[in-house]
Amino acid sequence: MLTVARECIGKILVRKLGNRWLAGRIVETEAYRGPEDRAAHSFGGRRTLRTEVMFGPAGHAYMFLIYGMYWNFNIVTGREGDPHAVLVRAIEPLLGIGVMAKNRGLAKESPTLTNGPGKLCQALGLNRAHYGLDLCRAELFLADGPPAPVARSPRIGVDYAGIWASKPWRFYDPKSRHVSKLRAAHGA
Repeated sequence: MLTVARECIGKILVRKLGNRWLAGRIVETEAYRGPEDRAAHSFGGRRTLRTEVMFGPAGHAYMFLIYGMYWNFNIVTGREGDPHAVLVRAIEPLLGIGVMAKNRGLAKESPTLTNGPGKLCQALGLNRAHYGLDLCRAELFLADGPPAPVARSPRIGVDYAGIWASKPWRFYDPKSRHVSKLRAAHGA
């Protein structure tokens, strides 16, 4: 799970939307370690309709809604029964930027176009319909990209998780202006 989160930095997230291709270089991720991680939705083995896909095989999309309005995209990374996931927090737009900008109601060159998990989902048109999607299909997948520098820090917005909030399980490209929030980096 930590390896996947780190190695996703620099990969290209590709989405087919109608007859258009949208793509962005992943510049920020966070890792979540199933039942023992107080910040994970599957903490304590919580198995619900919302978390069910996390208990399945790796390589599927785990979509969840926050604040009743923002979808977040995760990659399931554990073996079947081990509900681990990697949240994709930010991408650097590469292809279909006009469509992304229209979806977000922003200018194409805006640095806030895809610099957060809800923002990238809105830009790419990802939602509940993508829950459980096999990421080896042509509609949504990861492709290799150029190597990128990687920094790490504690995860963002999980202060409620006690000592788990301080785990340096957030990985990001320190040179990208599309990262959601900059924090003091740790060696990756």
